[in-house]
Amino acid sequence: MLRILLLLLPLLAGQALAAPDSFLQRPIELDTHSGTLYGSLLVPRRDKAVPVALIIAGSGPTDRDGNNPIGGRNDSLKKLARLLANQGIASVRYDKRGVAASQAAGADERTLSIERYTADVAAWGQKLKQDPRFSRLILIGHSEGALLASLAADAAGANALVSLAGSARPIDQLLYAQLRVRLPPPLLAQSERLLASLRNGQTVADVPPQLELLFRPSVQPYLISLFRQDPADAFARLRIPALIIQGSHDIQVSVADAERLKAVKPDARLIIIDGMNHMLRIVPMDMAQQLASYREPRLPLAQQLGKSIVSFIETESTSSNAGNGR
Repeated sequence: MLRILLLLLPLLAGQALAAPDSFLQRPIELDTHSGTLYGSLLVPRRDKAVPVALIIAGSGPTDRDGNNPIGGRNDSLKKLARLLANQGIASVRYDKRGVAASQAAGADERTLSIERYTADVAAWGQKLKQDPRFSRLILIGHSEGALLASLAADAAGANALVSLAGSARPIDQLLYAQLRVRLPPPLLAQSERLLASLRNGQTVADVPPQLELLFRPSVQPYLISLFRQDPADAFARLRIPALIIQGSHDIQVSVADAERLKAVKPDARLIIIDGMNHMLRIVPMDMAQQLASYREPRLPLAQQLGKSIVSFIETESTSSNAGNGR
C-alpha cells in the first residue's frame, strides 16, 4: 500500500500544481435571415476588454476547427484559437453555412455563393464589435478564408487582418495550377474546359466521374461566384493594417502569392515561415509527409506562426490605444 501511495504522490502533486485553463470556451450562435450559424468562443480570463479574432476557415466543407471530411482531421484552427486565448486574445471560429453544425443553413449548396459567405463574415464581425468584452476585431482568414476576410473587412468593421496562406491569383487560376501537377493530360484538358466555362458564368451538366467531386453541378454556382473575385484586388483595397503569413513548404499556395499580396499593399507585413505547409505545420517537402499532415492533429503548429500573429495583434492594439490617447 505504501508503495502505491508513493507512486501516486507525483501524479497527485502534478494535478494540484497544474494551472487551470486561462480562458473560457463557450458555444456561440449567429442568427441570420436564412438560418443559424454555430461556432466556438474562447475568452481569456481577464478583467478588461481584449482583442478578438474571427477565424475564417478555408474552402470546401472545412469546419471551424480546420477539419475536412475529405482531407481529414488536423485541428489547425482549433489549435490556433487555443494559442491565441493563452496569450490573452479571444477568438470565434465557426462552421460556415452548409458545413458541420451549420449544415442546415446551407443544406442546398446550389444556393451558396461567395457573396453569401462574405455577408456571414460581416455579420459575425458586427456581432463581435458590439460585445463590450472585446476591444478590437481582427479577421484571420486561412486559404480561401483569407479572400473572405478581405472582401468582408469593411462591412465587418475589422481593425486589422491576417492572411494565412491566402492566394493572390483568381481561384480558378490557383485551382488549375494545383490540378496541373496532379491530373493526367486527358483529365487535365477536361478540367481546363470546365474551368473556362465556369469562368464565363456557364454551368456544365456533363462532368467526368473522376472530376465529379470538384466540379459537381450543385457546387458550380458557388464556383462561378468565386471565380469572379480577384484576391489581390480585394487585398489592395484594404484600409486597415494587414499581416501576410505564408509557408515555404505549402503545396497549395505559393510564396509568390504572398509576395504579390505584399506588392499590391506595400504597408502590409509579410512573413515567410521556412518549412511551414498549408496546414500550418513544419513538414518536409515530401508528398507522403505533406498529405499525412492533413490528417494528423497531434502535429504542433509552426512556432513562428503563433509568435507572429500575437506580436502583430499586440502591436496594432498598442498603436490604436496610443492613437486614442489611452
